[in-house]
Amino acid sequence: MAFEDKTLTCVECGADFTFEAGEQEYFAQKGFTNEPRRCPTCRAARRAASGGGYDRGPRQMYPAVCAQCGQDTQVPFLPRGDRPVYCSDCFSQQAGGRR
Repeated sequence: MAFEDKTLTCVECGADFTFEAGEQEYFAQKGFTNEPRRCPTCRAARRAASGGGYDRGPRQMYPAVCAQCGQDTQVPFLPRGDRPVYCSDCFSQQAGGRR
């Protein structure tokens, strides 16, 4: 199927924008049936306003004591006590450089 550039109108700001052939092909490959309703600028603003799933803000950190070296550390999960917790250096050693 041959795709051609289309000019669409943004439902938010009313500006015309081009829905390019390459984007249309991408949409088709992903199985998307609807054309975009917002221009790229309004899409980006909407994503930013909703957090976009990309920027969740600062990560919650929890205090812990490394099971290997005994150093106080912080980890991005709540330690349950039934499994060892390691500082970054000891975790790297435990993982064998797999990170």
